[in-house]
Amino acid sequence: MIRRLLSLTGGEQGTQLRRAVWCLGAAAAVQGAAFGVLLPVLRALVSGEPRRVWPWLAVLAVAVAAYALLHNRGVVAGRRAGYALGGVLHERLGDHVVTLPLGWFTTTRVGSLGRVATQNVMSVMGVPGHLLDPLAHAVVTPAAVVAVLLFTDWRMAVGALVAAPVVIAAHRWTGKLVQRTDQAADAAAAEAGGQVVEFARNQPVLRAFGRSAHGFALLDDALVSSRDAARRMLRTALPGLAGFVLAVQTAFTALLVLGATLAAGATVDVPAIVVALVLAVRFTEPLLSAAELGAALRMASGSLDRVEAVFADRALPEPERSAPTGPPAIEFDRVRFGYDDRPVLDDVTFTVAPGTTTALVGVSGAGKSTVVRLVARFFDVGAGAVRVAGADVRSLRTADLLGLIAPVFQDTYLFDTTLEDNIRVGRPDATEDQVHEAARLAGVTEIVRRLPDGWQTRVGEGGTRLSGGERQRVAIARALLKDAPIVLLDEATAALDAENEAAVTTALATLARGRTLLVIAHRLSTVVNADQIVVLDGGRVVDTGTHEELLARGGRYAGFVAQRENAQGWRIATGQK
Repeated sequence: MIRRLLSLTGGEQGTQLRRAVWCLGAAAAVQGAAFGVLLPVLRALVSGEPRRVWPWLAVLAVAVAAYALLHNRGVVAGRRAGYALGGVLHERLGDHVVTLPLGWFTTTRVGSLGRVATQNVMSVMGVPGHLLDPLAHAVVTPAAVVAVLLFTDWRMAVGALVAAPVVIAAHRWTGKLVQRTDQAADAAAAEAGGQVVEFARNQPVLRAFGRSAHGFALLDDALVSSRDAARRMLRTALPGLAGFVLAVQTAFTALLVLGATLAAGATVDVPAIVVALVLAVRFTEPLLSAAELGAALRMASGSLDRVEAVFADRALPEPERSAPTGPPAIEFDRVRFGYDDRPVLDDVTFTVAPGTTTALVGVSGAGKSTVVRLVARFFDVGAGAVRVAGADVRSLRTADLLGLIAPVFQDTYLFDTTLEDNIRVGRPDATEDQVHEAARLAGVTEIVRRLPDGWQTRVGEGGTRLSGGERQRVAIARALLKDAPIVLLDEATAALDAENEAAVTTALATLARGRTLLVIAHRLSTVVNADQIVVLDGGRVVDTGTHEELLARGGRYAGFVAQRENAQGWRIATGQK
């Protein structure tokens, strides 16, 4: 465990951890060895020569001072190492996470990452900060006691050595029982935590349909699963803990019986036996805490496994320098891609010329969103190539690639800060005038006028204090402020009211002006005005062309247009009295 922690740290942090290990180990050894002074002290008292006690008391005082110094330095170094380890792990997690493909960040992984960065890191920090000290006393002190016993009464030392393998075997058995259920309990707790957050965030929807905490099945099931996993862990671990305590107590009883038997002998050294019995107590006492320490260490080891699993996830390969780029075009060249073993795109080829608009059309599951994600390099293709501005996206550094792209998706996330700060996400170094101009073009200025604190109004977590249309305008303002030559748009006007739809449509027209636009089209007006339409079906490009060209050919696109035109004529029938 210590070697694994040292591999994660370096420099001053590693030095502090090594110092803690050596100081606490030496302090525990000194404590165990100090009991050896009891024998000459007791012999001097029994022999009626108390003057011979003082030199040994001086030795004991030196041992106590050495223990206090070593223990103090070890504890301080351990605390510092624990705090430093937490900082190192958080920093390394942050540095590594930003190198992972954007497609790595699924809902499950994001929830797990939150638990890794909090509970699991805290658990790992506790090893040098809190567990190292009692662990040293539970392991090193009994070993030192056995060494002193060899010089006190070799027969008692042999008895302790015979008992040691039994105690160690019981300890390992307990640890395996804890480890067997820790992972399941952690996964269940992570799922329950995620469901609690989702339950809190979706209170408006749940209350609208009369769903209380006891009526939300997902939350109920997750909490029950977490409780059951914790109970299984207790049922599995408690027999092991009880067995370990029984093994330690049995070893202690055996040593007492052995000491009493030896004391009954005619040629026994009484002071040696008395000291040996004291040492037997000191041998078994720290072992009783080892069961609890072992369970804590196993759980910390499991936490470290989960931290290392994040580090083991493959980072997105990046070149040292980005390849040269040209005009802002997008090109798919015989692209094949799938999620795990499920193929999504097959031999997809098309080009979005600079300064033009290409609309992606297809039924749900045709692969439209995947195409957009591949442009932003959420994932790497399985075969073929995706080129942006003439360069394969794999030959561009992430910062350079994303600098060419401004995404505007349906699910716009706003941070719980001011409206102005949320727009500034598009370009943090923008001036106030540039931010306000982008906001004006996106139709955000009229929102500012009716907010209580204007630009400094906090929008709430996820932008909950704004409507869906208002959040979309903020997203468009971000894209305008970024001023990237390529815009990826998941058209987001279908669920808006007439006023917001008109404002967002106008803002999108401003955003598209002079830029290369790849849009997932939901509305017929967007499709009709596109320079090129790419029809996807089953992960393949089945047709490309303009609106008129595709209508003349018939086929799937003509069916798409017919469905949209029919939908526009739908009305809700009302009864007549």
